[in-house]
Amino acid sequence: MDANVLFSTLISNNRKSRLLLSDSQYKFFAPKYIFVELFEHKETIIQKAHISESEIYELLDNILQHIHFVGNDFISTNQYWQAYRLCKDVDEEDTPFVALTLALKARYWTRDDTLKVHLRSQGFNDFFEPY
Repeated sequence: MDANVLFSTLISNNRKSRLLLSDSQYKFFAPKYIFVELFEHKETIIQKAHISESEIYELLDNILQHIHFVGNDFISTNQYWQAYRLCKDVDEEDTPFVALTLALKARYWTRDDTLKVHLRSQGFNDFFEPY
């Protein structure tokens, strides 16, 4: 899962995403780097969510309980560079998320359609698309 899924779940209080995240048939992973992105975009999230800051934190706490966070030491240098090559022409900040997907041999959950189109053009087709 990438940061835009988390951001949109917080901003729109997306019930479908929250239910999916709590569904025990799935395991969701994110690189610890997602906390950097959360911190960088904190004010925008709070502003766009139209709920109080304390409600955002409560919602965030509920969401984070359903995500497994993985450090960079789990991702090989080769996987990281492969992800960088896949992402560099569209958005380098997605590299840690794609690298983790490669390391886990998982499917990548993103709502960034531009990124999806680009990754597909590079031969990457492992996406999680629940709806």
